[in-house]
Amino acid sequence: MNYIVLIAGTIAIIFLSWFISIKHQRYHGIARFFSFESIFLLCMLNIKVWFYDPLSWHQIISWILLTLSLYFAVAGFLLLRNIGKPDSNFENTSVLVRTGLYKYIRHPLYLSLFLLGTGVMFKDPSAKQLLLGSVNVIAVFLTAMIEEKEMTVKFGKEYLEYRKQTWMFIPFII
Repeated sequence: MNYIVLIAGTIAIIFLSWFISIKHQRYHGIARFFSFESIFLLCMLNIKVWFYDPLSWHQIISWILLTLSLYFAVAGFLLLRNIGKPDSNFENTSVLVRTGLYKYIRHPLYLSLFLLGTGVMFKDPSAKQLLLGSVNVIAVFLTAMIEEKEMTVKFGKEYLEYRKQTWMFIPFII
């Protein structure tokens, strides 16, 4: 593993976490750091096998999850930007988004991180990758839990009602 890239990537993730969330007292960014870091490490571990044996069962699962991840990320970001009326960055919305994906799930962007990490893990599903994939899943769940508290403070009763009407990640499952 290239340690310079590893260190540079980790520093970039720390700065990203600081400037997007933590600086604005949105502490879900601390838990999300571990999701970003585990995905970054998974990418570093799997870069050599990214396109190896493309028709194997685990590569097919990987590409399906990565494609779904991209869909949820793009759709989630667009909805936040266009409907959420963010003030300083896309996370600081002034309007609770309840349409599109957000009509069914509260955290499509975190679902995207879950799918991304799991998709990269499936590139080469070994013990190290499964451990890092597990770290990602736990970090995404903790991030969502912390953000739910932040959104309840920000939007109050409106968010509590929204929670009753939607699923956290996957309709009818989670």
